[in-house]
Amino acid sequence: MAERIFRDRAEAGRELVKGLAAFAERSDVVILALPRGGVPVAAAVADALHAPLDVFIVRKLGVPGYEELAMGAIASGGVRVLNQDIVASLKVPPYLIDAVTAQEQEELLRRERVYRGGRAPADVRGRTVILVDDGLATGASMQAAIRAIRQRQPKEVVVAVPTASRETVERLKHEADAVVCADLPEPFWAVGAAYRDFTQTSDDEVRRLLGRAQAAGAADPDAAHADDAPDPTVLRRLRAAAIPLEGGPDDYDPLLALIGDARFALLGEASHGTHEFYRERAEITRRLITDKGFGAVAIEADWPDAWRVNRYVRGDSDDLDAVEALAGFRRFPTWMWRNTEMVEFVEWLRIHNQGLPAQARVGVYGIDLYSLRASMKAVLRCLEAFDPAAAAVARTRYACFDRFGDSGQAYGFMTGLKGIGSCQEQAVAQLLALRRRTADTLSWSGSADGEELFNAEQNARVVKSAEAYYRTMFLAEVSSWNLRDRHMADSLERLVAHLKRRPGPVKIAVWAHNSHLGDARATAMGERGELNLGQLLRERHGRAVVSVGFTTYAGTVTAASDWDQPAERKRVRPARPDSYEALFHALGIGRFLLPLTLGGEAEQILRTDRIERAIGVIYRPDTELQSHYARACLPEQFDAILHFDETRAVTPLERTAEWDAGEVPETFPVGL
Repeated sequence: MAERIFRDRAEAGRELVKGLAAFAERSDVVILALPRGGVPVAAAVADALHAPLDVFIVRKLGVPGYEELAMGAIASGGVRVLNQDIVASLKVPPYLIDAVTAQEQEELLRRERVYRGGRAPADVRGRTVILVDDGLATGASMQAAIRAIRQRQPKEVVVAVPTASRETVERLKHEADAVVCADLPEPFWAVGAAYRDFTQTSDDEVRRLLGRAQAAGAADPDAAHADDAPDPTVLRRLRAAAIPLEGGPDDYDPLLALIGDARFALLGEASHGTHEFYRERAEITRRLITDKGFGAVAIEADWPDAWRVNRYVRGDSDDLDAVEALAGFRRFPTWMWRNTEMVEFVEWLRIHNQGLPAQARVGVYGIDLYSLRASMKAVLRCLEAFDPAAAAVARTRYACFDRFGDSGQAYGFMTGLKGIGSCQEQAVAQLLALRRRTADTLSWSGSADGEELFNAEQNARVVKSAEAYYRTMFLAEVSSWNLRDRHMADSLERLVAHLKRRPGPVKIAVWAHNSHLGDARATAMGERGELNLGQLLRERHGRAVVSVGFTTYAGTVTAASDWDQPAERKRVRPARPDSYEALFHALGIGRFLLPLTLGGEAEQILRTDRIERAIGVIYRPDTELQSHYARACLPEQFDAILHFDETRAVTPLERTAEWDAGEVPETFPVGL
């Protein structure tokens, strides 16, 4: 056997760099490591080439009983590659291959969550991708990685490994654009034969190396984008297309003209905590209600909490004011709807409704699905009022959930990962029973309250959707996201059917994050197999849908540092130079509307993909590029953009000490 030539994986990476000198200091290069063993090698390569580092998850499919022998591999993106020679020679049946695939898929998704910590994958479109592992034996894992990466439209794919069999390298040359290997031993025994220290790389080491690489990238975030200064001609043309917002009553006349007779006006936000987004969205909605006959506002909120607000604005509740009507929003993040801007809009809507007949009053409806427990309680309250026997049956069905406590996440973890029986059958059965019997029950009791019937049925639907969402969230992130947005779209369809008793066409203003309302097909989401509410509505209703995105360049935002943590008033870093937000900042207008009409000036200019920023309820400035930016094609995503260059944090009704104090000013450069 040949002498082991690498002390450890880090040294192997430094040796490998010698064959990659042509890729040094190139702004279009990204290093993707195959974990775990490929990460220490790739970290050394990324350091030497001054290139960003990320992981690309691939799992070997071991032959049952001989797990070290690979019969294939799977990779992120749903790619499976089989070694047909091994499958055929060992006569591995398809059902065994599928069983091993399902098991490894769980581990693949687990590692995605563990290694990324919620960060989005590196964007590789149009870039040179260098795939790095600590060595290649059969090459099945690397082959799967190459094929999966190809689906994300890179400029080229380069395979780089310290050691490999000559046969595998020759085969991969037909898959990759280039293969770089530091050592091709003859004969090839095993990858570990090239290392003196070949101990297994741990998950902690993977996280540490990725964190160090991201921190290094944050130190000089704009180094790779020095050539991103906007073209003066582009700026001049965009200025001519932009419509300044000057604070006058006619500011939104052009937007209302663009909306025209549309039945769905999707009004987004680039964060869940920006004052201007809430205020201007409310102003546009007032105009839609008074000038365009819109009859409902659907918000990215839980159904029971929004229903309390709905009853208040329609004059059907005992709440004294909007602050009290918003009291149902007690689940994190409370500030998302319990804020001073929302109070102002809710009070306006109540006053507006007072002069209208009951059927013409404008309501507020939640279309999200997180309210598993609250929606069960709402179903039981309704049935107890009209049919105690039906309520007892429903209580027995929903008792299935009691053993999991009050946490939807705990339910999902136990049923998804631990294999404990789910409550899916009971949730579906209760929805079907309610649909069959509630109308007769209400009629028998002498009640003609269609609103309460609708409320009960929708809560039962939420229970059904929430059960499925939590059950899948730990196993398939894409499918749980898709389930949530399909629920939103279906909730809107049911709302339309319910509101058809109103005079005139049903028109709904939808308030949600840009990530839900901008067409997913125009973003990195679509590349990952994700869809969203905006895409589904466009597919179902075509030109009856107008989608408006909101953006900002810098300012402050109300957000938490982690899930279930207190609200903070954080500083929003100036947008990256290669972003849409930075381009809009360069116009020097400040606040403007930019129509993206097909064939229009702005639509043609913005066709070139850029990155855009999205801040949810959590904001992590230290990993902003990975956590909050993604590539998109803006004209395909939205019909118009509202840009507010300098924005401030939305004001929570419950202000915390952290929020009042604000974020401590930073002394390092802020252009991340």
